[in-house]
This record gives sequence, C-alpha cells and structure tokens, in this order.
Amino acid sequence: MNAPLHREMPATVLDSAAALDQVTRQWDGDIVRQITDYIAIPAKSPGFDPAWSEHGYIDTVLRNAASWVEAQKVEGLKLEVVRLPGRTPVIFFEVPATRADSTQTILMYGHLDKQPEFTGWRNDLGPWTPKYEDGKLYGRGGADDGYAVYASIAAVQALKAQGKPHARIVGLIETCEESGSYDLLPYVDALRPRLGDVGLVICLDSGAGNYDQLWLTTSLRGLAGGVLKVQILTEGVHSGDASGLVPSSFRIMRQVLDRLEDSKTGTLLPRSFHCEMPADRLEQARATAAILGEEVYKRFPWAHADCGGSTAFALPTTTDPVQALVNRTWKPTLSVVGAEGFPALQDAGNVLRPYTAFKLSLRLPPLIDAGQAVQELKTLLEDNAPYQAKVTFESTGAASGWNAPSTTPWFEQALNTASLAHFGAPVGYIGQGGTIPLMNMLSQGFPTAQMMVCGVLGPRSNAHGPNEFLHVPYAKRLTAAVAEVMAQMP
Repeated sequence: MNAPLHREMPATVLDSAAALDQVTRQWDGDIVRQITDYIAIPAKSPGFDPAWSEHGYIDTVLRNAASWVEAQKVEGLKLEVVRLPGRTPVIFFEVPATRADSTQTILMYGHLDKQPEFTGWRNDLGPWTPKYEDGKLYGRGGADDGYAVYASIAAVQALKAQGKPHARIVGLIETCEESGSYDLLPYVDALRPRLGDVGLVICLDSGAGNYDQLWLTTSLRGLAGGVLKVQILTEGVHSGDASGLVPSSFRIMRQVLDRLEDSKTGTLLPRSFHCEMPADRLEQARATAAILGEEVYKRFPWAHADCGGSTAFALPTTTDPVQALVNRTWKPTLSVVGAEGFPALQDAGNVLRPYTAFKLSLRLPPLIDAGQAVQELKTLLEDNAPYQAKVTFESTGAASGWNAPSTTPWFEQALNTASLAHFGAPVGYIGQGGTIPLMNMLSQGFPTAQMMVCGVLGPRSNAHGPNEFLHVPYAKRLTAAVAEVMAQMP
C-alpha cells in the first residue's frame, strides 16, 4: 500500500492534488486501455526477432503510440516517426518552451520493444494476454517500459492544465533497447541539433525499491554478452563406448568457466572486471538498506522444499541488506541465460554430445568499460583450451554501465518535494543492476544535465521473466511526480 500523505507538505509549484487527480483520471479512462492493447502485441526486440520488419509488430506499437500522442492535442506538440535505413524506428516529439527565460531542454525517454516470452507464467496469465488484477496490469512489456510514452505525455498535460510555464520538452522513444540499443546512437547523432541544450533527462525505464516513495536510480551496471561454445567431436557417439576416453564437452565447459568465476562464491576472478564503489554510493546503499531491510532479498520468488514438516527456502548469497544492494549494483556477476547442444529430457539417450554452448550474460560494475571487458573475456575463455577442444566465444553485444552525476540543489529539492507531495515519504536513492545504454550516451553528450532515471519496476514486478506486471497505482503517482519535477526546473 502507498504510505499516507505527509501532513506538512513542502511548497509545490503545481497544485499536487489537482495534478494527481487529472493523471489518475487519464490513466483510468484511457492509458490502462492503451497499455492493455500494447501488451497483446508481441513486439519483440530485434535481437529476439530478426524478422521484426516483416512481422510488423514493432511498427504497429510505434504507430499506435504515435497516434495516441497526436490525439491528445497537447498545445504546440509536434511528432515525427523517424526512420533511418535498416534500423528500428523511433518516435521524436517536441513541445516548445512557455518560459521566456528558458534556454535548456527536458528530454523524456522510453522504449516500446519487448523481451521474449519466457516460461513459467501463471496458468491464467501469459506474455501477450493482458490481465488487470488488484491494481496490477500483467503482461510482457507494460512495465518495461511500454507505459513510458503514455506517462510522459500525461505528465506534460498535467503541467499544461495548470498553465505552469515550462522549459522546452522533447521525447525520444526507441524500439531497440532490449537488444542493447545498437540502433539508438545513429538516431541521437541525427537528431542532436534538434535535441538542444539538454538540462534534464527523464528516463522512465528503471526500478523502484518499494511502491511507497519516489526512487531515483543512481547507477546502472554494464553488460557483456556472448555465446561460449565448447566442441570436442563432430558428431555424438555412444557414451558407453566413448566416455572415459572422450572428455565431456560439459566438463570442459566447467573448466573454462572456472577461469572466470569462483563457482562456490560467484566471485568474478579477473580483477579488471571490478571497480571501487564510490563512497557516496555506499552511503546511499546504507540508507536504502535501512528503508528496505530484508525485503532487498525476500522480494524474489525463492524455491522451497518440505523438510520434515517445515518449509526450507533457498538462500541468497548474503542476508546483509547493505551487502545485498552492493552485490546487485556494483559487483560483476555471471549468469548463464541460455544453452544449446542438449536434447530435451525425454529425448536424451546415452550419447556423448559433440558440443555444449552457453549464452553468457556478464553484468559489469558501472565504471568498467564494456568493450574492453569483452576483449578480455574472449582471450580468457578461448586461449589454451583443455584437451585442445574447439572453444569459441562470440560476443552478442556490450554496453558500459553508468554512474549518475551529482545532484544539484534544485534537483534534489524537486525530487523530495515531488515524493513527499505524492507519496508522503522522501525520495529514495538506489542503484540498479540492469543496463540502459542511452544513459552513458546522454551523460557524455550532456555532461551537465540532471538525470531523473526512475520507473515502476518494484518488488515482484519481474521484468524479463514470467508474470511481469505494471503497478498502476504507483505509475499514477510517478506520473504526477514527474510533472512536479518538470515544473520546478529552473
């Protein structure tokens, strides 16, 4: 449940109650329906649907969103669907400033492409079958982050409805984010003259520590991904005939991965993949741990077993809330997210398989260069293969992480004011373990801009996995909070 509103509210630029009321009516009357329709369309990111252009799903969700934005008839808004040859399209919109002294631009960002289906959805749910239940809208992509373009426009409308002067506002909505945003930089370069002097970035593609306050993302991990393949034979052979003489490709795979990771602790062994966590980020992690406590790790769907009448739950790597936050935001971590070369269980005979292939996802600390990490990873895994097996690592993409710039006084005050007004609690600061490639691009291109990176991916919202949901009551308050921050931009 949302925390009760604080009795002593700070001075706000907007009439906060009126802004939240308008935003709520818009979400209930139209936006929930728009996102419901969006969820039903399997607009998978091009990395998961190479035939995205032929299938047309990305174009459909893009056209639907663009048509909705234009139908809102926001004063002065101009929208364009921009298409570069051979690349996924983007939406670009701009709203002129209504403040005579305004020289800077607010950039609003989101994306419309989705992760693939995944397995394990609840029997009455599915990735493309939206369902609204107890304030949660279930289905793939609603929270990550198809809602962003709709919430952005609703926030602008809340500003306009109260006649509050504002800076110039532009929006950039891409369709390649879940594939690493490899199409985005060409668009940023092409549109750079039209972006203007960006002073505030609002990115609605991140997470929340709980649903009781506004959360600002302070850092993002980077990502190095690729396919590691170990081949020992050209075809499968009878395991009774060959085992003991022909080494198992899976055993070789284990030896190769042991170069990278301590399997007992999960610690990445190369020191070059680690960096020191800045003191201010550690202090923020301690403050966040005090707010969230055990929920930092209890929020995950742990497996459990019956042990003599009692229930034993699987355990995290640590039950220290501070260390848990550090581990998921500033420590490198290896995950195996896919495998090939294995028959299904019902088809598995006594055959020594010719190869084993794993798809690796290596999360990198915010300050590590992902391109260099990929090169080091390839050398580490391929050189001096056990038994002279054929070992290859093919990169599937890389993106460096991001550490937010220091918050200026006006921005910190605006965030706290918005959080207190709409949640009754001060803003929280939290690092995120995921990757948003755009943030590094924007920080490099606009080094003085403030970064409002936030989102609706709170406890159990489960982006990328089964039963993903959009927490609609939180999304409403977040939308109103965004309007409040934009109104306070100096």
